[in-house]
Amino acid sequence: MTTEVAQRASMDEATRYLVSKYSPKGNRAGWLMMASILVEAWDLYSIAFVLVFVREQFSPDPLLLGLAAAGTQGGALVGAMIGGWLSDKVGRRFMFLATMYMFIFFALVQGIVPSVGWLVVVRFILGVPLGSDISNSYTYIMEAMPKGQREVMGNRWQFMFAVGEVLTLGVIALFIIADLNHEWIWRVTLALGAVPAAIILFLRHDLPETAVWLVRRGRYVEAKKVTLQMFGDNLDMLPDHDVTVPKPRLTGFLADLRKDPIRWRATLYGYIACFCQGSEFSTFAFYMPVLFVTIGVSSILGTDLVTMGLFVIAGISGLVGPMITPKIGHRGISMWGFGIVFVSLLVAAAAIYTNHPGVLPFICATMLWGHYWDASNCMTIPTVVARPEYRGTASGFAYMFVKAPSFLAIFLFPSLFTAIGQAGATLFVAIFPLIGFLAAAFLLPEVYGFDQD
Repeated sequence: MTTEVAQRASMDEATRYLVSKYSPKGNRAGWLMMASILVEAWDLYSIAFVLVFVREQFSPDPLLLGLAAAGTQGGALVGAMIGGWLSDKVGRRFMFLATMYMFIFFALVQGIVPSVGWLVVVRFILGVPLGSDISNSYTYIMEAMPKGQREVMGNRWQFMFAVGEVLTLGVIALFIIADLNHEWIWRVTLALGAVPAAIILFLRHDLPETAVWLVRRGRYVEAKKVTLQMFGDNLDMLPDHDVTVPKPRLTGFLADLRKDPIRWRATLYGYIACFCQGSEFSTFAFYMPVLFVTIGVSSILGTDLVTMGLFVIAGISGLVGPMITPKIGHRGISMWGFGIVFVSLLVAAAAIYTNHPGVLPFICATMLWGHYWDASNCMTIPTVVARPEYRGTASGFAYMFVKAPSFLAIFLFPSLFTAIGQAGATLFVAIFPLIGFLAAAFLLPEVYGFDQD
């Protein structure tokens, strides 16, 4: 056996050993990585509710206002592309610290911008660390927690989204009730995103680099120190000195995936599910006005409170989904989630066609319940099946498929909604959960507990 082959075998053995270990510190690290979702949820949903105040102050044209809303989505698309790759190159710890510092700064800056044009620029830049941090956080979770538990933690991202959304809407409701000046409401709300980011940065600061990344880079001395700190284990199967390891190339990522049919099929499913869930949720906003009119909501405060109620239901779904994933698997939670959304949209279209809008509030709640299941594992799956040397890149690629439809829907769907009407647009959106359901049923292999690290 050559030295290179023997070295690769010892790294593989150490990696498999590490993902079989449990430590409360690893569980804490997982929750701290999931907490970054709160930051993204705050930014994404605060702008949706304060945009009316931005328009009131600056009276921008619709395109510029739309860019202000979509700016972080576009920036997150860029951040996902480069952030995951950088995570593989320079390490998980460096990236999760750098992205939080960057977000805190630009979150504060967006609260003092002098115009909508500057708001667009700042929000685009702000999206870069958001997209990067999500992909990096998933990578850290898959390397800091044991198989079986890391999938459950990864699937909690929708629950964290719901928590962030409810907190954001609650703060905005308090500002409106306090009759705060409208300019102060949008500026303070956007800048307040820096607060949870600063708390997360403080709590994350002492987290070590993942032992898996250190092992794959041949930095055995540091890896042994980390595993001793995290697990009380010294990784005796590895030598007490560092070794030189060839650096992984970006071009090798997809080639490596094609070598393993399970990895390849699971990753393809992850990309499809990311795109489908991103599309169905991004277009969901266009059903909200129908819902509000149906139940007699006309004020900004009423809209805020009703939306908060919907996301409380979504949060419960996001909590239940990961809990039952060990019992029904990734395929089960995906098929149930996409199936619920598909049926909900068909019923919604029928209700609109037959002029029975009274059922729409219940359909919206049901759709959100299903969505928070089908979206739960679309990032987990491609990240967990990737080889450690490409794991950041794999996570970043997957997140691109979440952000691309989110960005496009803001510009393309309004025209479609106007052209073919509410019922027609509802049937169109139903295409996405149908594709997701079929992909889960016929493409996705069951990869819960995947351990070929």
